[in-house]
Amino acid sequence: MDMVTQEAYHRQRMLAYYYAHGGTKTALRYKTSRKTVYKWVNRNDGTLESLKDRSHRPHSHPRQHTEEEIELIRRYVKRNGRRDLLLTFQKLRERGYTRHYGSFKRIVGRLFKPLEKKKVKKKPKPYQRAEYPGQKVQIDVKYVPSRCVANGEKYYQFTAVDECTRTAFREMYDEHSTHSAKDFLMKLVTNPKFPIRMVQTDNGSEFTNALLVIKAKHKTLFEQALEDLGILYHRIRIATPRHNGKVERQHRTDEERFYSKLRMYDLADGRKQMAVYQAKSNDHIKTCLNFRTPYQVLDDYLAVM
Repeated sequence: MDMVTQEAYHRQRMLAYYYAHGGTKTALRYKTSRKTVYKWVNRNDGTLESLKDRSHRPHSHPRQHTEEEIELIRRYVKRNGRRDLLLTFQKLRERGYTRHYGSFKRIVGRLFKPLEKKKVKKKPKPYQRAEYPGQKVQIDVKYVPSRCVANGEKYYQFTAVDECTRTAFREMYDEHSTHSAKDFLMKLVTNPKFPIRMVQTDNGSEFTNALLVIKAKHKTLFEQALEDLGILYHRIRIATPRHNGKVERQHRTDEERFYSKLRMYDLADGRKQMAVYQAKSNDHIKTCLNFRTPYQVLDDYLAVM
């Protein structure tokens, strides 16, 4: 039921009360004036339609556009197009049109259908792909699903993916902090078969203090470790996880292949099972590598380096 119909039913109940108790008591009962009560009494003809509001539009407007002015606007807009109404308005004024620009635009909106806005396709900026192993490594954190944990504790998977070869390195922690991030970094730099030139992460507090007002100028343990190791650090834009898309895609694969079958009892058990998965994961083919494995692609680069 729309609002108009509800108001009509309300007035119908008010009139029923009026016929039983009179105008004064009805005005007090429905918190309105007696003039309003009598107005609806006189307008009521027994139908619900008579109790609905009538149009509030004035019967006449002394300053409304004349038929000659409307026809002049229609002719000039058709001739000059609707893309530049300001120029059309200027030409109309040269012909003696004296109305305001806002009134002119309102008449144009009534006479013509609104213009369809051209949909501009967003063109993504060209992405500079990594040209050799270690040029850029993406790091991110994944929450271990609670359904996989028997003891009810929270655990976190730190993951690093090389952009060039897609080789992945993972480790599980029971703490989501910069201490864990630093420990993961130290394990990462001793694990790969190639030196790391740059690390890319999101803006999480486990990696950087850039978004914290009080500690924005203080480096985290993770940032300090990168500086000590001589590794460049790049943070992606805020709220753009797609810029870390390779490690995000790896997390989805890990969810399907590892966590869908995982049942761990504590951190040691989780790390043990993850080590088994880690040893095999880089020997799985990937469509982005033309159905080759990360280790096969890495071997090709190492052969010429």
